[in-house]
Amino acid sequence: MSTPSTPPPDSSRCPCGSGDTFGDCCGPVLRQDRRAGTAAALMRSRYTAFALRDLEHLLRSWHARTRPSREELAQSLDQELRWLRLDVLATHEGGPFDDVGTVEFVAISKGPQGRQEQHEVSRFVREGGSWYYLDGEV
Repeated sequence: MSTPSTPPPDSSRCPCGSGDTFGDCCGPVLRQDRRAGTAAALMRSRYTAFALRDLEHLLRSWHARTRPSREELAQSLDQELRWLRLDVLATHEGGPFDDVGTVEFVAISKGPQGRQEQHEVSRFVREGGSWYYLDGEV
């Protein structure tokens, strides 16, 4: 089972690479102090959750229709994988007044097999005022 990492201090740079501090970016979303306002903001918070191994945020932000089981997701959070960088390449819709959106990104990590890149176009839906990750095409 995955062990969560200690979140960074609110004054440090956010792991998602937005340039904002953790306290102004993904921190409040992960702590449930506020909702992600856009699909891209939710995607950034999910990247940060993967980096921090925050299983609870990943489960909460995954749409119920496509969400894996807790056990499945916990096993996929590789303890030896270190997330290095997130590059958001494009967004389509997913704004504060939309109910659907896509975010294309590349997430770069390093593990026992070396450097890896995950290039994905993720689909998001907004229900009840909250954004959820639906699925992605790698």
